[in-house]
Amino acid sequence: METFNAANEIQDLQYFGEFGGVNPSISDSSTYTFLSAKTMFDTFEGNADGCYLYSRHSSPMNLYLSQALAKMENTEAANVTASGMGAITSVLMEVCKADDHIISSRTIYGGTYAFLKNFLPSFNIKTTFVDISNFESIENSIQPNTKVIYCETVSNPLLEVADLKKLSEICKKHNLQLIVDNTFSPLSVSPQLLGADIVIHSLTKFINGSSDTVGGVYCGTQEFINDTKNVNTGACMLLGPTMDSMRSASILKNLRTLHIRMKQHSYNAMYLAERFEKDGLKVSYPGLPSHKDHELMKSMMNEEYGFGGLLTLDAGTTEKANELMELMQQENLGYLAVSLGFYKTLFSCSGSSTSSEIPEEERSAMGISDGLIRFSIGLDHDIERTYRKMKECMKKTGVLNHETISIY
Repeated sequence: METFNAANEIQDLQYFGEFGGVNPSISDSSTYTFLSAKTMFDTFEGNADGCYLYSRHSSPMNLYLSQALAKMENTEAANVTASGMGAITSVLMEVCKADDHIISSRTIYGGTYAFLKNFLPSFNIKTTFVDISNFESIENSIQPNTKVIYCETVSNPLLEVADLKKLSEICKKHNLQLIVDNTFSPLSVSPQLLGADIVIHSLTKFINGSSDTVGGVYCGTQEFINDTKNVNTGACMLLGPTMDSMRSASILKNLRTLHIRMKQHSYNAMYLAERFEKDGLKVSYPGLPSHKDHELMKSMMNEEYGFGGLLTLDAGTTEKANELMELMQQENLGYLAVSLGFYKTLFSCSGSSTSSEIPEEERSAMGISDGLIRFSIGLDHDIERTYRKMKECMKKTGVLNHETISIY
């Protein structure tokens, strides 16, 4: 794929504080003054570049963070929001209107699924859920009113990889927009270079990395970003998922270490995945040659950042999964918690947590089993020690035994 070092682009951005501080000054203000009434009028009309109107529209710190994230995703512009769902809902409500149609991957974050399946139909916006790797099914699902193909680069929680180049070709052929949630693979994959029109992240996860802030971003053309912030018709401006300036400042600081953290997350996840697989456990990780999308991921990724920090392990039953997670937490191997990208490993049983919005029969059809544990692997310095202790927990709970080794 085209070479693009997003980390260097971020590092090259230079913002000084008001008094020359190495971090930009935080504008702790909800509204801004104008030197003339005409400038205020022009700003409302969208004709006064560089002027701040009201923090729901934009603020200096939100703009700094947005510019850095646009650099990271190689897009013209970006806009930060108060949550990942704030970014997803604003983008889809901007692109789609009443009577429009969306094609979405069937394996996506539960909140996104609920928005598409349960919320948008009240606006007469309907969604067809498909196997995102079945291109014939995707083309057969396209209707005259289809506007979007929506997917996650690496899906939540099954870690299926979307062929963004092929999906982009389909979108261009039928004049659709490809919207990609890249939350699981920042720096590892650059969707815009593979043909995506709009790239979304939950900043809450790897990009912030410290589980102390909720945030989101969408990256695209300057025209699209401006449209979403239009004071009369912009979905983000009118829905109002505004990020607080203090939170923007915090995320911008953490963003500077993302390239270091992603390498360690990926290294640790690969280490554990390889050993779990050798132990006979049913593990899924895109970095394993046994993963069905391994070669696809290799063809799309920026190799230095690895295959990401997420892996799944099937414990067999919900009861076994819960027993194992509780024991690992007692042994200080991580936390039984949703979300991802934290310093420590986080684990949850997807079917009863982050994918619980999806009906049981649909989860089963997708391959989300009752005992599926999603691991967000942390930044452990001694990952070999972590592996030994996790293995002991698996033996104690019966997740790992002689029968397990013979089955897989």
